[in-house]
Amino acid sequence: MAWDGDALVEQMEEVFERQQAAADARAHKGTSTVEERARSAQFESLRVSRSRIMTQLSGATNPSHRTVLERALKSINDQMADDE
Repeated sequence: MAWDGDALVEQMEEVFERQQAAADARAHKGTSTVEERARSAQFESLRVSRSRIMTQLSGATNPSHRTVLERALKSINDQMADDE
């Protein structure tokens, strides 16, 4: 499946915003278990990786490299969506 770069970025931003809102809601509950903190740390790691890949994707000109980055971005987004 081919992705238009702008559409992909827009879609990923929407996913990120929803996930960030969910993470914020969990953080404001007041109580957190070890498991919740681990999930939060994992989510933050994925968020940082996602940001880094999006930065690389915005500057990538080689089609093969773009494809690899898009797949990596999709994988991260899938993992973040599974954690929601």
